[in-house]
Amino acid sequence: MKRKMITTALAIAISLQIIVLAGEYLGATYPLWTGVEIKLKAVPIDPRSLFRGNYARLNYEISSIDAKSLEGKKPRPGDFIYIKLKPSLEGFYVFDGAGLEKPESGTFIRGRVEKVGQSQRIPVRYGIEAYFAPRETALALERQLRKGGVAQVTIAANGKAALQNVVAGPE
Repeated sequence: MKRKMITTALAIAISLQIIVLAGEYLGATYPLWTGVEIKLKAVPIDPRSLFRGNYARLNYEISSIDAKSLEGKKPRPGDFIYIKLKPSLEGFYVFDGAGLEKPESGTFIRGRVEKVGQSQRIPVRYGIEAYFAPRETALALERQLRKGGVAQVTIAANGKAALQNVVAGPE
């Protein structure tokens, strides 16, 4: 009887771990399967990490928004924030408003408020700030991106974003 309980508990523990890993994977790939592709202007910040490997850390024009443009109440760190986007004449998507409530329609991206202080700017993170690549590719991309680049991003219906690709210079 005791052995059966241990076997059952072990099976439940293993199953829960598999479910959590599958959930994380599906959550990360969901925008790639169901989303709409857009392009954002990207600028690299930091090319490599000894712990995370070779990557370009990216910043976007929408990575910091004006607090005055926010509709509704003042956000707190960790709050979801929805950034409305509109296509520009150059083919990129640009800022078109922000709010703490999910928009009814239109193109928007969901991020998290980093911190709120006395500054008039609110830093926002979207989960698309790092682009991993093999060492040679990352080093070449680092040099090319110094003048700017294009991030190809897919956005799901709920605003969650996934980074597909980063290319140097405007396309």
